[in-house]
Amino acid sequence: MKHIHVELGKDSYDIHIENGLLDRAGDYIRNLTKSRTLAVITDSNVDALYGQRLETALTGAGFRVHRLVFPAGEEHKCAATLLDLYQQLSDAGITRSDCILTFGGGVTGDLGGFAAATFLRGVPFIQIPTTIISQVDSSVGGKVAIDLPSGKNQAGNFYQPKGVLIDPTLLSTLPKRFIHDGMGEVIKYGCIRDLALFELLEKLDDQSIFEHWEEIIERCCQSKADIVEHDVFDMGERMMLNFGHTIGHAIEGCYGFGHYTHGEGVAAGMSMLTGVTEAMGLTKAGTTTRLRKVIKQYGLPTDVDASAEDLIPYISNDKKMRGNHITLVIIEDIGKARLLPLAAEDLPKYIRKKDAQ
Repeated sequence: MKHIHVELGKDSYDIHIENGLLDRAGDYIRNLTKSRTLAVITDSNVDALYGQRLETALTGAGFRVHRLVFPAGEEHKCAATLLDLYQQLSDAGITRSDCILTFGGGVTGDLGGFAAATFLRGVPFIQIPTTIISQVDSSVGGKVAIDLPSGKNQAGNFYQPKGVLIDPTLLSTLPKRFIHDGMGEVIKYGCIRDLALFELLEKLDDQSIFEHWEEIIERCCQSKADIVEHDVFDMGERMMLNFGHTIGHAIEGCYGFGHYTHGEGVAAGMSMLTGVTEAMGLTKAGTTTRLRKVIKQYGLPTDVDASAEDLIPYISNDKKMRGNHITLVIIEDIGKARLLPLAAEDLPKYIRKKDAQ
């Protein structure tokens, strides 16, 4: 068992990482809430695989459980699904003294967490992430949101969980594409602050990485916890976590959510941006080649066909815009990142065209 404490004063919580933890979830959750009633928000894929198993663990600890299931897919992280969840929570009789569990990947954590943050003006919630992206990144830090037609995560809140329970064995049922998808965020952590993690990734592959998930998840969660403790509301250091995301989110929106996964968009965004910053002399020579090698090693794209003109409208609606300025995250070298404030009019210079590779 690995424990990471996220120190946020009254909003502090712990991250627990252990193989097989799902079957003991009820005992851990008993220490996190006095409620006897739990609402489990999950998607149709995760519910089919693990829904009954989690419910058994929870009822065995004395909880009354309501499973609220929505259709799987990024396209369902929307206002219509959120309204449906509100109705299901109301029908289940959930009160502010009860607790919500978000059980699934990043979509479930974002959507379910936003439902928890806003239903009855806030119901306590606990994250049980089941994908690589959610275990290494999105379940930690309290960002919850839904997508709007104009952009990803445009309606959201900061709402910290009461705890995060991570069982790496749940990754064994992920389709290969979603293993690769999660690697986009893992590679990001190596790029922005953990050279040793990046070097480990260079030595592994799709198969051998399964022997190292506990270590990798712990390293990523510890990095994020350290950053969030210093900048809860994303006004400074926490923006480092957006490496690859400004272009990546624009790619997701431009192609229609679901065409490129989140990790695929982030991988292409990291590669495209670093190619430009290295050419400008802002990034150490050779970094782009090294980064792209690892990105390709885990089956992720290093570019897309969309032009700067295609992507800029989606970046203009990005929640990271501040008036007519935006801050990009660039890497000076593997493991060393910094913030680069820009005027919006200069953005096109930082989006590499495919034929410029």
